[in-house]
Amino acid sequence: MNKVATVTLSFWIIKICATTLGETAGDLLSMTMHVGYGISSLILISLFLVTVFAQLKSKHFHPALYWAVILTTSTAGTTMSDFMDRTMQLGYATGSLLLITLLLITLGIWHYSQKSLSVSNIQTTRAELFYWITILLSNTLGTALGDFLADDSGLGFLGGAALIGTSLIGIALAFYYSKISRIALFWIAFILTRPFGATFGDLLTKPRDNGGLDFGTIGSSVVLASIVIILVWWQSWRASKMATARQNEG
Repeated sequence: MNKVATVTLSFWIIKICATTLGETAGDLLSMTMHVGYGISSLILISLFLVTVFAQLKSKHFHPALYWAVILTTSTAGTTMSDFMDRTMQLGYATGSLLLITLLLITLGIWHYSQKSLSVSNIQTTRAELFYWITILLSNTLGTALGDFLADDSGLGFLGGAALIGTSLIGIALAFYYSKISRIALFWIAFILTRPFGATFGDLLTKPRDNGGLDFGTIGSSVVLASIVIILVWWQSWRASKMATARQNEG
Protein backbone atom coordinates (compact mmCIF):
# COMPACT_ATOMS: atom_id res chain seq x y z
CA MET A 1 0.00 0.00 0.00
CA ASN A 2 1.27 3.44 -0.94
CA LYS A 3 2.26 5.39 2.20
CA VAL A 4 1.73 8.85 0.74
CA ALA A 5 -1.35 10.69 -0.47
CA THR A 6 -2.87 9.87 -3.84
CA VAL A 7 -2.64 12.84 -6.19
CA THR A 8 -6.20 14.04 -6.74
CA LEU A 9 -7.93 17.43 -6.84
CA SER A 10 -8.34 17.37 -3.05
CA PHE A 11 -4.58 16.72 -2.75
CA TRP A 12 -3.79 19.98 -4.55
CA ILE A 13 -6.39 21.97 -2.61
CA ILE A 14 -5.01 20.78 0.74
CA LYS A 15 -1.43 21.28 -0.50
CA ILE A 16 -2.05 24.92 -1.42
CA CYS A 17 -3.90 25.62 1.85
CA ALA A 18 -1.18 23.86 3.89
CA THR A 19 1.66 25.72 2.19
CA THR A 20 -0.14 29.04 2.56
CA LEU A 21 -0.69 28.20 6.24
CA GLY A 22 3.01 27.37 6.48
CA GLU A 23 3.82 30.89 5.32
CA THR A 24 1.46 32.63 7.74
CA ALA A 25 2.26 30.31 10.69
CA GLY A 26 6.01 30.61 10.12
CA ASP A 27 5.72 34.41 10.05
CA LEU A 28 3.49 34.29 13.14
CA LEU A 29 6.18 32.48 15.12
CA SER A 30 9.25 34.29 13.80
CA MET A 31 7.93 37.85 13.43
CA THR A 32 4.60 38.39 15.21
CA MET A 33 5.78 36.49 18.32
CA HIS A 34 9.34 37.88 17.88
CA VAL A 35 10.99 34.47 18.25
CA GLY A 36 13.34 35.19 15.35
CA TYR A 37 14.18 33.23 12.22
CA GLY A 38 17.00 31.14 13.72
CA ILE A 39 15.19 29.91 16.85
CA SER A 40 11.95 29.46 14.90
CA SER A 41 13.78 27.30 12.37
CA LEU A 42 15.23 25.09 15.11
CA ILE A 43 11.79 24.65 16.70
CA LEU A 44 10.05 23.86 13.42
CA ILE A 45 12.80 21.56 12.13
CA SER A 46 12.46 19.63 15.39
CA LEU A 47 8.71 19.31 14.80
CA PHE A 48 9.41 18.16 11.25
CA LEU A 49 11.80 15.47 12.48
CA VAL A 50 9.22 14.21 14.98
CA THR A 51 6.43 14.02 12.40
CA VAL A 52 8.56 12.53 9.62
CA PHE A 53 9.91 9.87 12.02
CA ALA A 54 6.34 8.88 12.88
CA GLN A 55 5.48 8.84 9.17
CA LEU A 56 8.46 6.63 8.33
CA LYS A 57 7.58 4.19 11.12
CA SER A 58 3.95 3.88 10.08
CA LYS A 59 2.98 0.89 7.96
CA HIS A 60 0.09 2.50 6.10
CA PHE A 61 -1.07 5.87 4.82
CA HIS A 62 -2.62 8.05 7.53
CA PRO A 63 -3.97 11.35 6.12
CA ALA A 64 -3.63 13.36 9.36
CA LEU A 65 -0.01 12.23 9.86
CA TYR A 66 0.91 12.76 6.22
CA TRP A 67 -0.43 16.31 6.13
CA ALA A 68 1.16 17.07 9.49
CA VAL A 69 4.53 16.33 7.88
CA ILE A 70 3.64 18.51 4.88
CA LEU A 71 2.67 21.34 7.22
CA THR A 72 5.89 21.10 9.25
CA THR A 73 7.98 21.14 6.06
CA SER A 74 6.09 24.24 4.98
CA THR A 75 6.45 26.16 8.25
CA ALA A 76 10.09 25.10 8.67
CA GLY A 77 10.75 26.00 5.04
CA THR A 78 9.37 29.48 5.63
CA THR A 79 11.63 30.33 8.55
CA MET A 80 14.67 28.53 7.09
CA SER A 81 14.35 30.52 3.87
CA ASP A 82 13.92 33.79 5.77
CA PHE A 83 16.96 32.95 7.91
CA MET A 84 19.08 32.36 4.79
CA ASP A 85 17.80 35.33 2.83
CA ARG A 86 17.51 37.92 5.62
CA THR A 87 19.59 36.95 8.66
CA MET A 88 22.46 35.53 6.58
CA GLN A 89 21.80 38.28 3.99
CA LEU A 90 22.09 35.97 0.99
CA GLY A 91 19.17 37.70 -0.70
CA TYR A 92 16.16 36.13 -2.37
CA ALA A 93 17.84 35.50 -5.75
CA THR A 94 20.95 33.86 -4.29
CA GLY A 95 18.90 31.88 -1.78
CA SER A 96 16.58 30.64 -4.54
CA LEU A 97 19.51 29.64 -6.76
CA LEU A 98 21.18 27.73 -3.90
CA LEU A 99 17.96 25.88 -3.05
CA ILE A 100 17.23 25.05 -6.70
CA THR A 101 20.71 23.54 -6.95
CA LEU A 102 20.18 21.42 -3.81
CA LEU A 103 16.76 20.34 -5.05
CA LEU A 104 18.08 19.26 -8.46
CA ILE A 105 20.95 17.34 -6.81
CA THR A 106 18.47 15.55 -4.53
CA LEU A 107 16.20 14.64 -7.45
CA GLY A 108 19.21 13.41 -9.41
CA ILE A 109 20.42 11.17 -6.56
CA TRP A 110 16.87 9.93 -6.00
CA HIS A 111 16.47 9.00 -9.67
CA TYR A 112 19.90 7.34 -9.79
CA SER A 113 19.17 5.36 -6.64
CA GLN A 114 15.55 4.37 -7.28
CA LYS A 115 15.43 4.57 -11.11
CA SER A 116 12.24 6.64 -10.85
CA LEU A 117 10.82 9.81 -9.31
CA SER A 118 7.26 8.49 -9.29
CA VAL A 119 5.17 9.09 -6.16
CA SER A 120 2.38 6.69 -7.13
CA ASN A 121 3.81 3.74 -5.20
CA ILE A 122 6.22 4.73 -2.43
CA GLN A 123 6.71 1.83 -0.04
CA THR A 124 10.41 1.62 0.84
CA THR A 125 12.02 3.75 3.55
CA ARG A 126 14.74 4.94 1.16
CA ALA A 127 12.23 6.19 -1.42
CA GLU A 128 10.20 7.89 1.28
CA LEU A 129 13.28 9.61 2.68
CA PHE A 130 14.02 11.07 -0.75
CA TYR A 131 10.37 12.07 -1.02
CA TRP A 132 10.37 14.05 2.22
CA ILE A 133 13.80 15.64 1.66
CA THR A 134 12.60 16.81 -1.75
CA ILE A 135 9.43 18.22 -0.24
CA LEU A 136 11.34 20.07 2.50
CA LEU A 137 13.69 21.61 -0.05
CA SER A 138 10.85 22.52 -2.43
CA ASN A 139 8.88 24.21 0.35
CA THR A 140 11.97 26.15 1.46
CA LEU A 141 12.64 27.13 -2.14
CA GLY A 142 9.03 28.23 -2.53
CA THR A 143 9.36 30.83 0.20
CA ALA A 144 12.53 32.30 -1.30
CA LEU A 145 11.10 32.28 -4.81
CA GLY A 146 7.79 33.74 -3.66
CA ASP A 147 9.57 36.54 -1.78
CA PHE A 148 11.74 37.21 -4.83
CA LEU A 149 8.68 37.56 -7.08
CA ALA A 150 6.79 39.70 -4.56
CA ASP A 151 9.62 41.98 -3.44
CA ASP A 152 12.49 42.03 -5.96
CA SER A 153 10.76 41.43 -9.30
CA GLY A 154 8.36 44.36 -9.00
CA LEU A 155 5.28 42.16 -9.43
CA GLY A 156 4.09 42.58 -5.84
CA PHE A 157 2.13 39.99 -3.84
CA LEU A 158 -0.88 39.92 -6.16
CA GLY A 159 1.23 39.93 -9.32
CA GLY A 160 3.45 37.12 -8.04
CA ALA A 161 0.45 34.99 -7.07
CA ALA A 162 -1.18 35.68 -10.44
CA LEU A 163 1.97 34.68 -12.36
CA ILE A 164 2.41 31.40 -10.51
CA GLY A 165 -1.33 30.69 -10.60
CA THR A 166 -1.29 31.12 -14.39
CA SER A 167 1.72 28.79 -14.59
CA LEU A 168 -0.14 26.15 -12.57
CA ILE A 169 -3.11 26.38 -14.94
CA GLY A 170 -0.69 25.85 -17.82
CA ILE A 171 0.71 22.74 -16.12
CA ALA A 172 -2.80 21.38 -15.58
CA LEU A 173 -3.58 21.86 -19.28
CA ALA A 174 -0.30 20.15 -20.21
CA PHE A 175 -1.24 17.22 -17.99
CA TYR A 176 -4.48 16.63 -19.87
CA TYR A 177 -3.54 17.71 -23.39
CA SER A 178 0.16 16.91 -23.85
CA LYS A 179 2.51 13.95 -23.67
CA ILE A 180 4.93 15.63 -21.25
CA SER A 181 6.09 13.29 -18.48
CA ARG A 182 3.46 13.12 -15.75
CA ILE A 183 6.22 12.74 -13.15
CA ALA A 184 7.95 15.93 -14.35
CA LEU A 185 4.67 17.83 -14.38
CA PHE A 186 3.87 16.64 -10.85
CA TRP A 187 7.14 17.88 -9.39
CA ILE A 188 7.00 21.19 -11.26
CA ALA A 189 3.46 21.74 -9.97
CA PHE A 190 4.44 20.63 -6.47
CA ILE A 191 7.32 23.09 -6.36
CA LEU A 192 5.27 25.97 -7.78
CA THR A 193 2.39 25.54 -5.31
CA ARG A 194 4.79 26.58 -2.55
CA PRO A 195 5.68 30.04 -3.92
CA PHE A 196 2.00 30.42 -4.80
CA GLY A 197 1.21 29.76 -1.14
CA ALA A 198 4.03 32.07 -0.06
CA THR A 199 2.85 35.00 -2.18
CA PHE A 200 -0.80 34.34 -1.37
CA GLY A 201 0.07 34.15 2.34
CA ASP A 202 1.89 37.48 2.12
CA LEU A 203 -1.09 38.92 0.25
CA LEU A 204 -3.34 37.91 3.15
CA THR A 205 -1.10 39.10 5.99
CA LYS A 206 0.85 42.17 4.84
CA PRO A 207 -0.45 45.74 5.45
CA ARG A 208 -2.45 47.45 2.71
CA ASP A 209 0.33 50.02 2.31
CA ASN A 210 2.63 47.15 1.28
CA GLY A 211 0.15 45.69 -1.19
CA GLY A 212 -1.45 43.14 1.17
CA LEU A 213 -4.97 42.64 2.52
CA ASP A 214 -3.92 43.17 6.16
CA PHE A 215 -5.73 40.14 7.63
CA GLY A 216 -2.73 39.56 9.93
CA THR A 217 -0.81 36.37 10.63
CA ILE A 218 -3.12 35.22 13.44
CA GLY A 219 -6.41 35.64 11.60
CA SER A 220 -5.08 34.18 8.35
CA SER A 221 -3.50 31.20 10.14
CA VAL A 222 -6.73 30.39 12.01
CA VAL A 223 -8.83 30.45 8.83
CA LEU A 224 -6.32 28.39 6.84
CA ALA A 225 -5.86 25.88 9.68
CA SER A 226 -9.63 25.41 9.86
CA ILE A 227 -9.81 24.70 6.12
CA VAL A 228 -6.93 22.21 6.30
CA ILE A 229 -8.45 20.39 9.31
CA ILE A 230 -11.83 20.06 7.59
CA LEU A 231 -10.31 18.78 4.34
CA VAL A 232 -7.98 16.32 6.10
CA TRP A 233 -10.90 15.05 8.21
CA TRP A 234 -12.90 14.50 5.01
CA GLN A 235 -9.96 12.67 3.41
CA SER A 236 -9.56 10.48 6.53
CA TRP A 237 -13.29 9.71 6.59
CA ARG A 238 -13.25 8.81 2.91
CA ALA A 239 -10.19 6.55 3.32
CA SER A 240 -11.81 4.81 6.29
CA LYS A 241 -15.03 4.29 4.34
CA MET A 242 -13.16 2.80 1.38
CA ALA A 243 -11.18 0.48 3.68
CA THR A 244 -14.39 -0.73 5.30
CA ALA A 245 -15.91 -1.35 1.87
CA ARG A 246 -12.89 -3.43 0.82
CA GLN A 247 -13.13 -5.50 4.01
CA ASN A 248 -16.81 -6.16 3.42
CA GLU A 249 -16.12 -7.24 -0.16
CA GLY A 250 -13.41 -9.58 1.08
